[in-house]
Amino acid sequence: MKELVNLLKKQNYQINPLLLCNYKKLKITDQELIMIIYLLNETYNPKEIAKNLDLKLPEVLEMINALSEKGLLKIELKKINNISVEVINFDNLFDSLGLLAINKENEDKDNSIYDTFERELGRTISPMEYEIISSWLKDNGEELILLALKEAVYNNVSSMRYIDRIINNWNKKGIKTKEDVEKSRKEFKKGQKENIELFDYDWLNDESNN
Repeated sequence: MKELVNLLKKQNYQINPLLLCNYKKLKITDQELIMIIYLLNETYNPKEIAKNLDLKLPEVLEMINALSEKGLLKIELKKINNISVEVINFDNLFDSLGLLAINKENEDKDNSIYDTFERELGRTISPMEYEIISSWLKDNGEELILLALKEAVYNNVSSMRYIDRIINNWNKKGIKTKEDVEKSRKEFKKGQKENIELFDYDWLNDESNN
């Protein structure tokens, strides 16, 4: 990476952080990374590239061809001031980086909910339980699942079947968020209170019956 440091010293190049953190996942070598950074900041001119990166022209063309074969760039002809010039298209590279970022985000999200289950239940979840949680995530938001977990823990129940019943019951009632859960609880408590008052009512001593 010494060449990259020297390159940055010569000029203030912009480097995409996604590219810098993920280039090895795309099987990009250190030299190819330097080439990409250069091309993202400069116009495509093989002779100038060879001169500025201290490479031979065949080495530059070979590297460009390797990146093209990896599907990370395309060389296209564009007219600029009525003159056809070769330009580099990096759309495929950025599509690949975007996909990596999405996968990483989903992976972090998924791992977080499994970690939460293990922490709340006080044990390691089994492969079967892992699959159950994954199936819940296909049809429910993470918030709802964690609320069901909290409800189970509050009732001292660590059974996945119990949590599944909670989720299914909430789905039938159209409950999707924390606010929906709180509203349902209030309505349930209100109904319980009305039933108790009705049961305790002294019909025999009601003055209106006298």
